[in-house]
Amino acid sequence: MEIDPHPVRLRPRGGRIGILIASIVAVVTAVVLVIVLLPRPEESTPQPTPTPTRTLTPDAFATPKGWERFRPSFHLTPEQHWINDPQRPVFVDGEWRLYYLYNADYPEGNGTEWHLATSTDMVTWKNRGVAIEKYRNGLGDILTGSAVIDERNTAGFGAGAIIALTTQQDDGVQRQSLFSSTDGGVTFQNYEGNPVMDNPGTTDWRDPKIVWDDAREQWVMVLAEGERLGFYTSPNLREWTYVSDFVRTEYGLLECPDLFEMVDPDSGRRTWVLGASADASREGGTTGFAYWTGAWDGERFTADADEPQWLDGGADFYAAVTWDDPRDGDEGRLERRFALGWINNWAYARDLPGGSWQGGSLSTTREIVLREIDGRLRLLSQPVAALDARQGESVTAPDLTVAPGEIVDLPAQPRTGAYRLRAQVDAPDGGELRLRFGSADAEVTVGYDSEAGVIFLDRRQDAVADAMPETYREIRTAPVDADGSLVLDILVDASSVEVFTGDGRASLTSAAYADARAGVTAEASGGAIGIRDLSVAPLAVNDPNAP
Repeated sequence: MEIDPHPVRLRPRGGRIGILIASIVAVVTAVVLVIVLLPRPEESTPQPTPTPTRTLTPDAFATPKGWERFRPSFHLTPEQHWINDPQRPVFVDGEWRLYYLYNADYPEGNGTEWHLATSTDMVTWKNRGVAIEKYRNGLGDILTGSAVIDERNTAGFGAGAIIALTTQQDDGVQRQSLFSSTDGGVTFQNYEGNPVMDNPGTTDWRDPKIVWDDAREQWVMVLAEGERLGFYTSPNLREWTYVSDFVRTEYGLLECPDLFEMVDPDSGRRTWVLGASADASREGGTTGFAYWTGAWDGERFTADADEPQWLDGGADFYAAVTWDDPRDGDEGRLERRFALGWINNWAYARDLPGGSWQGGSLSTTREIVLREIDGRLRLLSQPVAALDARQGESVTAPDLTVAPGEIVDLPAQPRTGAYRLRAQVDAPDGGELRLRFGSADAEVTVGYDSEAGVIFLDRRQDAVADAMPETYREIRTAPVDADGSLVLDILVDASSVEVFTGDGRASLTSAAYADARAGVTAEASGGAIGIRDLSVAPLAVNDPNAP
């Protein structure tokens, strides 16, 4: 149903209608005065107030029978075995088709293949089976790459065919291979001319990211080559020509690159963005998604600054991919993108607890926008809007103030093991807020240090920290320019916590293990902390393996 964008406005009219309206107004006014003047009952302690119930039934929040302790409720995991890098999804027949690296032989065998998951909202994913199998063409297992819809039939497999360029690895040698799909990306066929790019004699030569350069009518590939990113161009996705590179030696091994253009609709500034999973230890961080803004001339990327920015400050937002929505149109596709990453870290990837599956999970999809802040272009990100539809009845609470040294139970508490907590936090006199999720036996702390100007995530006391390497126990921070007041948006699941500030300038994504049902406490230090607009809403279970 279409809604008129210019609704009819009511105008006062004379005659009998005017008299009737005046009489109604008088009666309503009198009733209001009576209500206001009535004696008030004795005031009682304000209680949390539920918001209107959504259409989701209570069953939507109940984990299925036999659900393992640390299996996430609303994040994507495989039915069993191993998961790691996500691959950029494509939009086909009204649904998103996302791929991720999957090892059905884990832990006994090695090698990965592409597993397909589909969604109509980028939030609820369903596993659909293996799309590209490993060890079928003699070139080894299937590593990270990217899929594109070849609308112009440049590769010769038919207009609209889905072409995947992916690294294959055999006996340690990495090559780039092409696979084609004519059934919408459900299954792929090996190209007889594979590999389309043979290894030039280097160890790290992988993760091809393919984009269409519309201004120059060519395909562009960004390839991870150790401490550099190589750029290649092609007219047909089969024949590639090297054109330039981008070298950064301060951020370790660069992996899973990305290249895209965006515009800030407020300032009108446009930029190309070059991203890669990199090592932020030089800046006191961990591995994550680094990005540079700059110019692309068809052959070379020129960065605006030598130092990258980071999309997420948490310990576990790796191998991230971004994409746009073709339904947004040519301009809209430049104004917003979407992203998700692998909630894990190679420093302890195989040590994290799982169950019948291993490797962690994929993050919540986030929406990304470009904004000019203090003269610099930055990417801001927040949970995708479709997550709202997966929320149940919110519990809200009156404003409260936590005195320095005081520890209190939040007046709005979670009722399930997966939920979303949002609150306005005010620190007018400086100080620090710590929100503790879980119990004394296993807890994760999310906080805001107003004097340091950071949000932080501390999992030193969670259920697995003692068995993890030291890097797992390091406190992760992200800078915020909040001037003593910010909005926290926190997504809690069985084995992860994702933190966003209200305007999307900072985020922290980390694997984390605590009993989410045990509740949340708030502690203040160094100054009184105000908590306003507090709400806690359960998040519906996404069983990716249900029919």
